Amino acid sequence: MLSEPRAGRLAAWGNALIAGMVSPDDAAVAIVGADAVHRVEGLPGEDAPVGLTLALGRLRALGASGLRVALPAPGHPLGLSGPPEFNARALEAEQAVICEGAALGLVPEVYEAGPAGDVHVEVVWHCLVVREAPPADVPSLGEAERELAEALRDATEVLTRLDVAGSGPVAEAAVAAYRARAERSSGREVLAPGYPPRAVRVLELAQRVGVLVSLASENGHGGAVSASEMAARGDALRPVERVARRAQVAAYNSVVVERGMR
Repeated sequence: MLSEPRAGRLAAWGNALIAGMVSPDDAAVAIVGADAVHRVEGLPGEDAPVGLTLALGRLRALGASGLRVALPAPGHPLGLSGPPEFNARALEAEQAVICEGAALGLVPEVYEAGPAGDVHVEVVWHCLVVREAPPADVPSLGEAERELAEALRDATEVLTRLDVAGSGPVAEAAVAAYRARAERSSGREVLAPGYPPRAVRVLELAQRVGVLVSLASENGHGGAVSASEMAARGDALRPVERVARRAQVAAYNSVVVERGMR
């Protein structure tokens, strides 16, 4: 939850391209981000992996009218609609993109290459057939915003009760890194052009809740010194993490939902 999912970038900038708000090259650059290269494998009509610019154009020609995000986790097929083969692959990657109108889905596979100290990341998006059906457990933006406000309070209370914020230098470094990242991204476009301000607000809040959950889960034990207390912390934060993922999906999918309502 600390970083933007690659599926989110692909869907957001792909939707901006479909709406005619960015060029194919600009969309591809934004999707790749800090990675070295992205390719799409298994695209209908292509025998070999192709670059993002060609892939996005081909998906539009195949009927894609919008791109949705799925962020599934074990026991929570968030944003998925099947079939089981696609769901299993998306669950393994913890993310996927579903093409509205084209019955296709994309799942990323990440590779690291290069010598130590000069490692670069390559991503292959596997294109698979999906079932055209309503996605699982995706809230509206309004529902997500209300859920997030409650989740943020819950996460803060858990952190305070377990003294996670005071659990040592690792936790302090995590907080400092998050604050620095927030300052660097101040004024940066959180979503691609064409997204409503409410979607930007929901996504930013979801990321904030997500970093609190990650801090509580990964950086020190704080006051939870026993196994039972550590299990209780996990039980308390698991619903909060789920709400944050639901909100991310609602934000990324909002433009597709709005188009469908017109």
